[in-house]
Amino acid sequence: MKKTVALVLAGGEGTRLYPLTAEHAKPALPFANGYRICDFVLSNLVNSGISTIYVLAQYKPESLIHHIQTAWAPTFAESEGLIKVLLPRSNTLGGRFKGTADAVYQNFDLVQAHSPDLVAVFAADHIYRMDVQQMADFHAAKGADVTVSALTVPLEKARGFGVLKAEPDGRVAAFREKPKHPAPIPGDPRHAYASMGNYLFEPQVLERLLEEARGLGEVDFGRDLLPRICKSERVFAYDFAQNQVPGVEEFEERAYWRDVGTLSALAAAQQDTMGSRPRFHLWNGHWPIRGEYEAATLGRETEAEVKEPALWHAGRTDRHTDERVQPS
Repeated sequence: MKKTVALVLAGGEGTRLYPLTAEHAKPALPFANGYRICDFVLSNLVNSGISTIYVLAQYKPESLIHHIQTAWAPTFAESEGLIKVLLPRSNTLGGRFKGTADAVYQNFDLVQAHSPDLVAVFAADHIYRMDVQQMADFHAAKGADVTVSALTVPLEKARGFGVLKAEPDGRVAAFREKPKHPAPIPGDPRHAYASMGNYLFEPQVLERLLEEARGLGEVDFGRDLLPRICKSERVFAYDFAQNQVPGVEEFEERAYWRDVGTLSALAAAQQDTMGSRPRFHLWNGHWPIRGEYEAATLGRETEAEVKEPALWHAGRTDRHTDERVQPS
Protein backbone atom coordinates (compact mmCIF):
# COMPACT_ATOMS: atom_id res chain seq x y z
CA MET A 1 0.00 0.00 0.00
CA LYS A 2 1.30 3.45 -0.88
CA LYS A 3 1.82 5.79 2.05
CA THR A 4 -1.79 6.64 2.78
CA VAL A 5 -3.42 8.93 5.31
CA ALA A 6 -7.07 8.14 6.05
CA LEU A 7 -9.65 10.64 7.23
CA VAL A 8 -12.76 8.97 8.65
CA LEU A 9 -15.86 11.15 8.61
CA ALA A 10 -17.63 10.45 11.92
CA GLY A 11 -19.40 13.71 12.73
CA GLY A 12 -22.97 12.98 11.66
CA GLU A 13 -25.86 13.30 14.10
CA GLY A 14 -27.84 10.30 12.85
CA THR A 15 -31.19 12.00 13.44
CA ARG A 16 -33.14 9.10 11.90
CA LEU A 17 -31.68 6.80 14.56
CA TYR A 18 -33.10 8.80 17.46
CA PRO A 19 -33.46 7.98 20.37
CA LEU A 20 -30.34 5.78 20.02
CA THR A 21 -28.36 8.86 19.02
CA ALA A 22 -29.64 11.03 21.85
CA GLU A 23 -26.36 10.54 23.68
CA HIS A 24 -24.09 8.95 21.08
CA ALA A 25 -22.77 9.77 17.63
CA LYS A 26 -24.06 7.36 14.99
CA PRO A 27 -20.62 5.75 14.36
CA ALA A 28 -20.27 5.02 18.10
CA LEU A 29 -23.54 3.09 18.38
CA PRO A 30 -23.18 -0.59 19.35
CA PHE A 31 -23.92 -2.89 16.42
CA ALA A 32 -23.48 -6.55 17.41
CA ASN A 33 -21.20 -8.75 19.51
CA GLY A 34 -19.53 -5.78 21.17
CA TYR A 35 -18.65 -4.09 17.89
CA ARG A 36 -19.60 -0.50 17.17
CA ILE A 37 -20.54 0.82 13.75
CA CYS A 38 -17.23 2.65 13.30
CA ASP A 39 -15.27 -0.60 13.85
CA PHE A 40 -16.08 -1.75 10.32
CA VAL A 41 -14.46 1.11 8.41
CA LEU A 42 -11.52 1.18 10.84
CA SER A 43 -11.00 -2.57 10.42
CA ASN A 44 -11.10 -2.24 6.64
CA LEU A 45 -8.45 0.46 6.72
CA VAL A 46 -6.17 -1.40 9.14
CA ASN A 47 -6.56 -4.73 7.32
CA SER A 48 -5.65 -2.91 4.09
CA GLY A 49 -2.35 -1.74 5.58
CA ILE A 50 -3.33 1.85 6.37
CA SER A 51 -1.86 2.84 9.71
CA THR A 52 -2.33 6.62 9.85
CA ILE A 53 -5.96 7.38 10.62
CA TYR A 54 -7.69 10.57 11.76
CA VAL A 55 -11.30 10.25 12.90
CA LEU A 56 -13.18 13.53 12.38
CA ALA A 57 -15.88 13.78 15.05
CA GLN A 58 -18.38 16.45 16.03
CA TYR A 59 -21.79 15.41 17.40
CA LYS A 60 -21.80 13.85 20.91
CA PRO A 61 -18.18 12.70 20.53
CA GLU A 62 -17.54 11.46 24.08
CA SER A 63 -18.41 7.78 23.61
CA LEU A 64 -16.64 7.69 20.23
CA ILE A 65 -13.48 9.17 21.74
CA HIS A 66 -13.62 6.68 24.62
CA HIS A 67 -14.05 3.76 22.23
CA ILE A 68 -11.11 4.82 20.05
CA GLN A 69 -8.92 5.33 23.10
CA THR A 70 -9.76 2.00 24.74
CA ALA A 71 -10.37 -0.36 21.79
CA TRP A 72 -8.08 1.02 19.09
CA ALA A 73 -5.32 3.25 20.47
CA PRO A 74 -3.51 0.47 22.40
CA THR A 75 -3.01 -1.55 19.21
CA PHE A 76 -1.66 1.47 17.36
CA ALA A 77 0.64 2.28 20.27
CA GLU A 78 2.39 -1.06 19.76
CA SER A 79 3.26 -0.14 16.17
CA GLU A 80 4.40 2.90 14.24
CA GLY A 81 0.80 3.77 13.40
CA LEU A 82 -1.40 6.63 14.56
CA ILE A 83 -5.10 6.89 15.27
CA LYS A 84 -6.54 10.11 16.65
CA VAL A 85 -9.96 11.70 17.04
CA LEU A 86 -10.12 15.30 15.80
CA LEU A 87 -12.81 17.79 16.78
CA PRO A 88 -13.70 21.06 15.01
CA ARG A 89 -11.29 23.86 15.70
CA SER A 90 -12.82 26.44 18.01
CA ASN A 91 -12.18 29.42 15.73
CA THR A 92 -14.41 28.17 12.92
CA LEU A 93 -18.21 28.50 12.82
CA GLY A 94 -18.51 28.37 16.59
CA GLY A 95 -16.42 25.21 16.65
CA ARG A 96 -18.36 23.18 14.06
CA PHE A 97 -17.69 21.55 10.72
CA LYS A 98 -19.86 23.07 8.01
CA GLY A 99 -19.78 19.86 5.97
CA THR A 100 -17.60 16.91 4.99
CA ALA A 101 -15.27 18.91 2.74
CA ASP A 102 -14.92 21.61 5.38
CA ALA A 103 -14.02 18.96 7.97
CA VAL A 104 -11.17 17.75 5.77
CA TYR A 105 -10.11 21.31 4.96
CA GLN A 106 -9.85 22.22 8.64
CA ASN A 107 -7.45 19.35 9.25
CA PHE A 108 -5.54 19.16 5.99
CA ASP A 109 -2.38 20.57 7.57
CA LEU A 110 -2.13 17.31 9.55
CA VAL A 111 -2.41 15.33 6.34
CA GLN A 112 0.32 17.38 4.69
CA ALA A 113 2.67 16.79 7.62
CA HIS A 114 2.79 13.09 6.64
CA SER A 115 3.60 13.78 2.94
CA PRO A 116 1.32 10.93 1.83
CA ASP A 117 1.12 9.39 -1.63
CA LEU A 118 -2.64 8.99 -1.29
CA VAL A 119 -5.45 10.36 0.88
CA ALA A 120 -8.46 8.20 1.76
CA VAL A 121 -11.64 9.96 2.89
CA PHE A 122 -14.09 7.33 4.15
CA ALA A 123 -17.49 7.43 5.86
CA ALA A 124 -17.71 5.96 9.37
CA ASP A 125 -21.27 4.64 9.43
CA HIS A 126 -21.60 1.66 7.09
CA ILE A 127 -21.43 -2.11 7.60
CA TYR A 128 -19.19 -3.89 5.09
CA ARG A 129 -15.81 -5.48 4.36
CA MET A 130 -13.50 -3.92 1.78
CA ASP A 131 -9.88 -4.26 0.72
CA VAL A 132 -8.88 -0.64 0.12
CA GLN A 133 -5.65 -1.79 -1.56
CA GLN A 134 -7.70 -3.08 -4.50
CA MET A 135 -9.42 0.29 -4.83
CA ALA A 136 -5.98 1.98 -4.69
CA ASP A 137 -4.68 -0.35 -7.41
CA PHE A 138 -7.65 0.63 -9.60
CA HIS A 139 -7.00 4.30 -8.83
CA ALA A 140 -3.35 3.97 -9.91
CA ALA A 141 -4.13 1.92 -13.02
CA LYS A 142 -6.59 4.55 -14.23
CA GLY A 143 -4.28 7.45 -13.45
CA ALA A 144 -7.15 8.91 -11.46
CA ASP A 145 -7.16 12.16 -9.53
CA VAL A 146 -10.19 11.03 -7.53
CA THR A 147 -11.77 7.59 -7.17
CA VAL A 148 -15.23 7.05 -5.68
CA SER A 149 -16.29 3.59 -4.48
CA ALA A 150 -19.58 2.72 -6.15
CA LEU A 151 -22.33 0.27 -5.26
CA THR A 152 -24.58 -1.25 -7.92
CA VAL A 153 -28.21 -0.61 -6.92
CA PRO A 154 -31.56 -0.99 -8.73
CA LEU A 155 -32.37 2.16 -10.67
CA GLU A 156 -35.56 2.83 -8.71
CA LYS A 157 -33.61 2.74 -5.42
CA ALA A 158 -30.82 5.04 -6.60
CA ARG A 159 -32.79 8.23 -5.96
CA GLY A 160 -31.73 8.11 -2.32
CA PHE A 161 -28.00 8.17 -3.11
CA GLY A 162 -25.38 10.25 -4.79
CA VAL A 163 -25.36 8.77 -8.29
CA LEU A 164 -22.32 8.48 -10.56
CA LYS A 165 -22.85 8.73 -14.31
CA ALA A 166 -19.96 6.63 -15.57
CA GLU A 167 -18.48 5.94 -18.98
CA PRO A 168 -17.73 2.33 -20.01
CA ASP A 169 -14.13 2.68 -18.76
CA GLY A 170 -15.36 3.85 -15.33
CA ARG A 171 -14.61 7.54 -15.75
CA VAL A 172 -17.28 9.64 -14.07
CA ALA A 173 -18.96 12.14 -16.40
CA ALA A 174 -21.35 13.54 -13.80
CA PHE A 175 -22.29 13.21 -10.15
CA ARG A 176 -25.78 14.01 -8.87
CA GLU A 177 -26.90 13.94 -5.26
CA LYS A 178 -30.27 12.12 -4.92
CA PRO A 179 -31.39 12.72 -8.53
CA LYS A 180 -34.99 12.26 -9.65
CA HIS A 181 -33.78 10.48 -12.77
CA PRO A 182 -30.62 8.47 -11.96
CA ALA A 183 -28.21 7.70 -14.79
CA PRO A 184 -27.93 3.94 -15.47
CA ILE A 185 -24.67 2.00 -15.62
CA PRO A 186 -23.37 1.69 -19.20
CA GLY A 187 -24.70 -1.56 -20.61
CA ASP A 188 -27.00 -2.11 -17.62
CA PRO A 189 -30.12 0.07 -17.91
CA ARG A 190 -31.75 -1.40 -14.79
CA HIS A 191 -29.03 -0.38 -12.34
CA ALA A 192 -27.08 2.69 -11.27
CA TYR A 193 -23.81 3.38 -9.50
CA ALA A 194 -24.45 4.79 -6.01
CA SER A 195 -21.66 6.49 -4.10
CA MET A 196 -20.63 4.66 -0.92
CA GLY A 197 -19.12 7.84 0.55
CA ASN A 198 -15.56 6.48 0.23
CA TYR A 199 -13.02 8.48 -1.78
CA LEU A 200 -9.35 8.27 -2.74
CA PHE A 201 -7.55 11.48 -3.69
CA GLU A 202 -4.18 12.43 -5.05
CA PRO A 203 -2.92 14.71 -2.25
CA GLN A 204 -2.02 17.69 -4.44
CA VAL A 205 -5.36 17.46 -6.23
CA LEU A 206 -7.27 17.31 -2.95
CA GLU A 207 -5.39 20.34 -1.62
CA ARG A 208 -6.26 22.36 -4.72
CA LEU A 209 -9.89 21.23 -4.71
CA LEU A 210 -10.32 22.15 -1.06
CA GLU A 211 -8.86 25.61 -1.65
CA GLU A 212 -11.16 26.10 -4.63
CA ALA A 213 -14.14 24.91 -2.59
CA ARG A 214 -13.24 27.33 0.18
CA GLY A 215 -13.26 30.23 -2.25
CA LEU A 216 -16.58 29.15 -3.74
CA GLY A 217 -18.26 28.60 -0.37
CA GLU A 218 -18.55 24.85 -0.96
CA VAL A 219 -18.52 22.71 2.20
CA ASP A 220 -19.62 19.19 1.24
CA PHE A 221 -18.12 16.53 -1.01
CA GLY A 222 -21.35 14.96 -2.25
CA ARG A 223 -23.46 18.09 -2.56
CA ASP A 224 -20.86 20.59 -3.75
CA LEU A 225 -17.40 19.43 -4.69
CA LEU A 226 -17.89 16.16 -6.59
CA PRO A 227 -20.61 17.47 -8.94
CA ARG A 228 -18.32 20.34 -9.93
CA ILE A 229 -15.08 18.49 -10.58
CA CYS A 230 -16.21 15.66 -12.85
CA LYS A 231 -15.51 17.70 -15.99
CA SER A 232 -12.16 19.14 -14.86
CA GLU A 233 -10.55 16.19 -13.04
CA ARG A 234 -9.98 12.51 -13.74
CA VAL A 235 -12.72 11.06 -11.50
CA PHE A 236 -13.38 7.32 -11.66
CA ALA A 237 -16.00 4.99 -10.18
CA TYR A 238 -14.62 1.88 -8.49
CA ASP A 239 -17.14 -0.96 -8.69
CA PHE A 240 -17.37 -2.38 -5.15
CA ALA A 241 -18.68 -5.67 -6.54
CA GLN A 242 -15.19 -6.30 -7.94
CA ASN A 243 -13.61 -6.14 -4.47
CA GLN A 244 -12.53 -9.57 -3.23
CA VAL A 245 -12.01 -9.99 0.51
CA PRO A 246 -10.42 -13.26 1.67
CA GLY A 247 -12.27 -15.59 4.00
CA VAL A 248 -15.83 -14.73 2.90
CA GLU A 249 -18.04 -17.82 3.13
CA GLU A 250 -20.01 -19.14 0.17
CA PHE A 251 -23.31 -18.51 1.96
CA GLU A 252 -22.59 -14.82 2.61
CA GLU A 253 -23.98 -12.07 0.42
CA ARG A 254 -21.37 -10.92 -2.06
CA ALA A 255 -20.48 -7.22 -1.94
CA TYR A 256 -22.39 -6.83 1.33
CA TRP A 257 -22.82 -3.15 2.26
CA ARG A 258 -25.49 -1.50 4.37
CA ASP A 259 -26.18 2.09 5.28
CA VAL A 260 -27.64 1.67 8.77
CA GLY A 261 -29.16 5.14 8.84
CA THR A 262 -32.62 4.23 10.17
CA LEU A 263 -33.87 2.08 13.02
CA SER A 264 -35.31 -0.50 10.64
CA ALA A 265 -32.15 -0.62 8.49
CA LEU A 266 -30.01 -1.05 11.59
CA ALA A 267 -32.20 -3.86 12.91
CA ALA A 268 -32.16 -5.59 9.52
CA ALA A 269 -28.37 -5.42 9.32
CA GLN A 270 -28.13 -6.86 12.83
CA GLN A 271 -30.32 -9.76 11.71
CA ASP A 272 -27.98 -10.33 8.78
CA THR A 273 -25.22 -11.34 11.22
CA MET A 274 -27.29 -14.00 12.99
CA GLY A 275 -27.65 -17.73 12.53
CA SER A 276 -25.38 -20.46 11.20
CA ARG A 277 -25.39 -19.08 7.63
CA PRO A 278 -25.54 -15.30 8.02
CA ARG A 279 -25.58 -12.88 5.13
CA PHE A 280 -22.67 -11.11 6.80
CA HIS A 281 -20.50 -13.27 9.04
CA LEU A 282 -18.87 -11.28 11.83
CA TRP A 283 -16.13 -13.86 12.22
CA ASN A 284 -13.55 -13.91 9.41
CA GLY A 285 -10.07 -14.94 10.45
CA HIS A 286 -8.58 -13.61 7.20
CA TRP A 287 -10.25 -10.19 7.45
CA PRO A 288 -11.18 -9.67 11.12
CA ILE A 289 -13.43 -6.99 12.49
CA ARG A 290 -11.50 -5.42 15.33
CA GLY A 291 -12.88 -3.43 18.22
CA GLU A 292 -14.32 -3.99 21.68
CA TYR A 293 -14.07 -7.78 21.57
CA GLU A 294 -10.94 -9.50 20.32
CA ALA A 295 -11.57 -11.43 17.13
CA ALA A 296 -10.29 -14.58 18.84
CA THR A 297 -13.10 -14.38 21.38
CA LEU A 298 -15.76 -14.35 18.68
CA GLY A 299 -13.90 -17.06 16.79
CA ARG A 300 -14.28 -19.50 19.67
CA GLU A 301 -18.04 -19.39 19.26
CA THR A 302 -19.63 -21.77 16.80
CA GLU A 303 -21.53 -20.28 13.90
CA ALA A 304 -24.84 -21.23 15.50
CA GLU A 305 -23.84 -19.59 18.78
CA VAL A 306 -23.02 -16.11 17.49
CA LYS A 307 -24.62 -13.74 19.94
CA GLU A 308 -27.52 -11.49 19.19
CA PRO A 309 -26.65 -7.78 19.15
CA ALA A 310 -25.35 -6.72 22.53
CA LEU A 311 -26.44 -3.82 24.77
CA TRP A 312 -29.69 -3.05 22.97
CA HIS A 313 -31.78 -4.14 20.03
CA ALA A 314 -33.21 -1.69 17.55
CA GLY A 315 -36.25 -3.86 16.84
CA ARG A 316 -36.99 -6.37 14.11
CA THR A 317 -38.27 -5.97 10.59
CA ASP A 318 -39.48 -8.48 8.08
CA ARG A 319 -36.65 -9.48 5.76
CA HIS A 320 -38.76 -8.90 2.69
CA THR A 321 -40.10 -5.49 3.58
CA ASP A 322 -37.19 -3.71 5.31
CA GLU A 323 -35.56 -0.57 3.92
CA ARG A 324 -32.26 -2.08 2.85
CA VAL A 325 -30.93 -1.47 -0.62
CA GLN A 326 -29.27 -4.69 -1.67
CA PRO A 327 -26.52 -4.87 -4.30
CA SER A 328 -27.34 -6.65 -7.50
